[in-house]
Amino acid sequence: MKKYIISLFALIITFSLSAQTARQAEKLFNDGEYEKAETAYRKLVKSAPSNAGYNYFLGASLYELNKKEEALPYLEKSAKRKYINAYRYLGKLLADMYRYDEAIDNYETHIEWLIEKDRDTEQAENELAIIRQHARMMKGTEQVAVIDSVVVNKNDFLQSYKISKPAGKISGNEEGTVYENEMGNKRIYAQKDENGSMKLYTQAKLLDGWSEAEPVISLNDLGNVNYPFLMGDGTTLYFASDNEDALGGYDIFITRYDSEDNEYLKPSNVGMPFNSTANDYMMVIDEFNNLGWFATDRNQPEDSVCIYVFIPNESKRTYNYENTDLQTIINAATLNDISKTWIDMEEVQQARQRLANAQHSKETVKKNNDFTFIVNDQLTYHTLSHFRSTEARNAYQQLMNRTKNLQNLKKSLQQKRDQYAKEKEVGKQKLAPSILELETTIPQLQKELDELTIQVRNLEIQQIKK
Repeated sequence: MKKYIISLFALIITFSLSAQTARQAEKLFNDGEYEKAETAYRKLVKSAPSNAGYNYFLGASLYELNKKEEALPYLEKSAKRKYINAYRYLGKLLADMYRYDEAIDNYETHIEWLIEKDRDTEQAENELAIIRQHARMMKGTEQVAVIDSVVVNKNDFLQSYKISKPAGKISGNEEGTVYENEMGNKRIYAQKDENGSMKLYTQAKLLDGWSEAEPVISLNDLGNVNYPFLMGDGTTLYFASDNEDALGGYDIFITRYDSEDNEYLKPSNVGMPFNSTANDYMMVIDEFNNLGWFATDRNQPEDSVCIYVFIPNESKRTYNYENTDLQTIINAATLNDISKTWIDMEEVQQARQRLANAQHSKETVKKNNDFTFIVNDQLTYHTLSHFRSTEARNAYQQLMNRTKNLQNLKKSLQQKRDQYAKEKEVGKQKLAPSILELETTIPQLQKELDELTIQVRNLEIQQIKK
């Protein structure tokens, strides 16, 4: 009897400690401390492998930490045991895997349980509507041959676009781009408005410079609007926007100019595989080389983007969703393996040769040009020998050295920020002072560089006028 009482007492203590640990673990999850929650729930799952709640919170923690494949079995086990919130997270995970039909089934089950328990369904219904939209888009995945892909630094990704002269010029960085047509008499570009949102503007070349910037009113109400590219017909415009019709982040859209109404028509999302739940942008169609380009940060670290090169279709060709293996369509929509998009190998080889020729042409130009410095609307310099003013030349050399220093500081800041995100509290405290110092120094240096750039231009223009 005494042993029974002792065993019962020990069981009560164990149960009490376990309940206390579970409450602490749930608080960690609700507070967004997913790494700590993962550690806690791994121990709880080990002690009670069949517990639906423990499996759910472990799976959800892993999902939030982007360990999605690892999260799947825990969420599936929890859903089988009818843990209500597991259906939602499992649905989110399956949608991320492009398994939309299964995702929709789980969301519908989740909503049914919420209704039965008399709980609010608005969030789940909104998320389900988005998943249904994504499912419809995947059913219209375009059949396109992607011939090359390269991962590059986000800050200078445009250097990877080896487009022909007839396609025009693109310049800028990850914050905003400028497109200028082949004639050099029209440009459309993106910049921030007074509210900090990216908007599109156009300018025309005049005898004494560029006209005043005109906002593209018919497109600028679509959230952030950026990365314009105008086709050779002067009518068809590609751009990127994060409006409500986007899959996630920036999506690529296409529109055409209506000359009668003097505005662009309602844009259309170009769909998969060009768009995803990540940021997808800067679609360029080089009709001269019959090559297309676009950038995406899907499956990439924060400072990188992947540039895909493809063969544009004369008219859109989509997969037959009903008669095609689902995994084939998923491979095509995600571009996880571009070789799976190759059907006509002769066409692919010819496109690769055109790409190689384009790259060689651009590299030849690059060898002859050390840099690009715009003095004014009529003058652009590419070598130091172009400068007529000795003072301007010396100042520009200072500008190049300081610019390189600034780039190194920005890189260092990003590395420290990345490290900060991974560190525990003690490590964060050590990193904080250096991060704050860089965040103060970099804007000051940028301001100095802007002032020095103006000084170089003024010195050179003064020499020219003499």
